[in-house]
Amino acid sequence: PVVGTGNPLSVLLGPGIIGQLYDGIQRPLRELSKASGSFIGRGITTTPVDMTKKYHFVPTVKNGDVVHPGNVIGTVQETDLIEHSIMVPPDHPGGVVSSIVSEGDYDLETEIAKTEKDGKSIILKMYHKWPVRKPRPYKDRYDPTVPLLTGQRVIDTFFPIAKGGTGSIPGAFGTGKTVTLHQIAKWADSQVVVYIGCGERGNEMTEVLVEFPHLKDPRSGKPLMDRTVLVANTSNMPVAAREASIYTGVTIAEYYRDMGKDVVLVADSTSRWAEALREMSGRLEEMPAEEGYPSYLASRLAEFYERAGRVRAMGSPDRDGSVTLVGAVSPSGGDFTEPVTTHTMRFIKTFWALDAKLAYSRHYPSINWMNSYSGYLADISKWWGENINGDWLSLRSEAYGVLQREDTLKEIVRLLGPEALPDEEKLILEVARMIKIGLLQQNSFDDVDTYCSPEKQYKLLKLLVDFYRKGQQALKEGAELSDIRAMGVIGSMLKARMEVKDDEMAKLEQLDKDMQEQFKAITGVKVSN
Repeated sequence: PVVGTGNPLSVLLGPGIIGQLYDGIQRPLRELSKASGSFIGRGITTTPVDMTKKYHFVPTVKNGDVVHPGNVIGTVQETDLIEHSIMVPPDHPGGVVSSIVSEGDYDLETEIAKTEKDGKSIILKMYHKWPVRKPRPYKDRYDPTVPLLTGQRVIDTFFPIAKGGTGSIPGAFGTGKTVTLHQIAKWADSQVVVYIGCGERGNEMTEVLVEFPHLKDPRSGKPLMDRTVLVANTSNMPVAAREASIYTGVTIAEYYRDMGKDVVLVADSTSRWAEALREMSGRLEEMPAEEGYPSYLASRLAEFYERAGRVRAMGSPDRDGSVTLVGAVSPSGGDFTEPVTTHTMRFIKTFWALDAKLAYSRHYPSINWMNSYSGYLADISKWWGENINGDWLSLRSEAYGVLQREDTLKEIVRLLGPEALPDEEKLILEVARMIKIGLLQQNSFDDVDTYCSPEKQYKLLKLLVDFYRKGQQALKEGAELSDIRAMGVIGSMLKARMEVKDDEMAKLEQLDKDMQEQFKAITGVKVSN
């Protein structure tokens, strides 16, 4: 029989979540598969985490201490990468610690502490529950000024996203949304990744499950599954759970944010979530709005994206954490004017528009540099200036200017051919080609090229912009464009992204010297030894 609990849909938050594979209502699919095989049997359920597993608990408060909502009362080592803070729940009234266990191994059902307030005693365990549709409270909110480094050059250099920011990847079928999201989930410099497969193919979740345990985190050298939570609601799973899956994922993300961790939440795809919303709205006989979606689609999307942010957590000690939300949008036929895409664009600050033409011409990631934008450039340029180099923003602007000029020249080339252009504009076309091949393109299956450090990104960008500046100067000094095109260093510059490893910056310095010498040679200046 079905019995109402009288409570809103809630998730269990405690040690053991990392590395799990859940469905949209936090049922652990690995455990369910042992009970019912490949398909979930009707009414089968189990606890979201192993309640009998023992964790080594280290208390950080003592008897007589006053605790408030959000205070850390102890820590456990959840995985090699994650130290899990045991916190007083945000809806706890606070009080004085009347008892706390000593350091040792305990399971999740053990009463680890008791608090007293106004004569009432409240038991604390290593876990608590929280409603998924209610954002977890925080003390303070900060501007997102630190970039989320993904190791993808077109994102980090041209259209960056900040920690605590919001981004969207809309694209038609086959443009590479899932691979781009997988790359962000693999290489983003966050401590926790929550990957929500919402209404997409089951094989894509399988790919994550197969790949991530073998891949190593570039910063720690540990398996990526040691920092990942998967929420799988594939296209043949119940619609109601698909609608809930995004809230389940973002609640788990906020929980780890409250520990002072940077979390990335990847949702693939919010369009399928909106379709689940539409299906449920139809069954409830609500009045449909544009394209059959419910009239509250925009407010639901806003509720989701507004849960991103870089915040100071409640309680003590002081902890700063962030939740970065990245959602894929799958507009049918690649139509960016459909409701989910247009509403999403209102609530996000970074927009990576995938282009079918680029994808079909084998240019990956197929992020169209003319249609994409980032609202975080001004916020994060200070970080690049302090940590990498002060001229990063000017170099990025100059390279982007070349791509914009090339876009305007393409129409003339299409009508009259490239020979109708003066040499200065032919140089722009050549440098734009080099930027596209040597910087924007990235092979996610190449061991060296799959991840690019910020230092290497800056060096490659500087190399290409220096080539453009020196090319302009050489043309003014009477050099022939054919001589510039024939320079041997061009091939090496285009291959550098795949041949130069992140710890081999000296090779890029040598490329810069070779380029300067070759420019001296073609402008008739004698090269000194």
